[in-house]
Amino acid sequence: VGQRHLVGKGKPFRRMLEKGALTSSIFYGPPGTGKTTLALLAAKITGSSMEKLNAVSAGVKDVRQVIKKARERRQFNGKKTLLFLDEVHRFNKSQQDTLLPALESGLITLIGATTENPYFYLNPPLLSRSLIFPFYNLQEEDLRILIKRALHDPLRGFGNLKIHLTEEALLFIINASGGDARAALNILEICVLSLRSQLDDNISNSTIGLEQVKNIVQKKYFNYDAHGDNHYDTASAFIKSIRGSDPDAALYWLAKMLHAGEDPAFIIRRLLILAAEDIGTADPRALLVAQAAASSFQMVGMPEGKIILSMATVYLATAPKSNAAYLALEKAMKEVAKEPNKQVPPHLKDASYAGAKELGFGEGYLYPHDYPGHFVPQHYWPEGMTGKEFYKPSTEGEERIIKERLESWKKQHPKD
Repeated sequence: VGQRHLVGKGKPFRRMLEKGALTSSIFYGPPGTGKTTLALLAAKITGSSMEKLNAVSAGVKDVRQVIKKARERRQFNGKKTLLFLDEVHRFNKSQQDTLLPALESGLITLIGATTENPYFYLNPPLLSRSLIFPFYNLQEEDLRILIKRALHDPLRGFGNLKIHLTEEALLFIINASGGDARAALNILEICVLSLRSQLDDNISNSTIGLEQVKNIVQKKYFNYDAHGDNHYDTASAFIKSIRGSDPDAALYWLAKMLHAGEDPAFIIRRLLILAAEDIGTADPRALLVAQAAASSFQMVGMPEGKIILSMATVYLATAPKSNAAYLALEKAMKEVAKEPNKQVPPHLKDASYAGAKELGFGEGYLYPHDYPGHFVPQHYWPEGMTGKEFYKPSTEGEERIIKERLESWKKQHPKD
């Protein structure tokens, strides 16, 4: 069930199977979404012999053994070999390279399964020889089908026991499993085993209700790897919600990270960066709030520390936004990269040491505090370089005042 974007009528993976033209593929997505099942079906439909390896325990020797068997299989009975490689992201470069000639010649068709982003973990040569198929968490209707099948199947499920599940209990299992079919079936199995122990095996025609399921499932299954895609995707949603000035969405993603046990130091670092990059001089206090949250959290810790993170999140989400300071530095960095050896003009050079005056350093420098408004027009650029505009303040928050101030000063500047 599920993954209709791959196996629905006219969809890419289904078309490959129907034509018998299976290409090496990488199945990428959360656990319990059907990656292994679809690989088994692919082998059956294409009439291939299936070899299974797990990249956690398999080495180069195991891969070579599979290649040898595939060669013999093709030579003696003309049968194709499909290698299902679970946790393919765990294969190092040399292990991946061992597979390439067999894939290139068509001796083996690879289906690799991974919960990690293959573009981060797999070598370009292997990626270039494979199609990437994303898998997604199963939807409510998919899990409903699977759970009911398990209840009614007499051979592989509980059909012979005629167990009933209330609608409330069914929905709770679906919700608790987080789109993971394996998790949903595990919860159901534990519920049945628990019922069996309570009723001394006399559970035929029994009903599992909501309270029984709640007592077993203390915490919902949560697909969140501190170093995987869910970690980075959730953090991305958190930052984009703050940048987009939606405090409620930002709090939701913050709650998800905290619920998953995310390292608060990681969250605080993201808040510090955002305060400077996305708020900047539109509200200079934002960085101070983020810094205060960092130091306060160190003193308080969890669980009360989450209140500090909440306050900082709401403040940053509701603050005026500007990335002008960030963009200004990016432009300046590019300008420096063009001609990195531009010289400091004499009047701007350090004149604080003995002998500097004899060299003419600092001569002609105008000290701004000696002039009205603590400003005096002066050339601050490298020798032979005309002035450029990197920082363009917005009209948001305090940058509006900065913009007006800069425009006033620029009117007094001589033309470079």
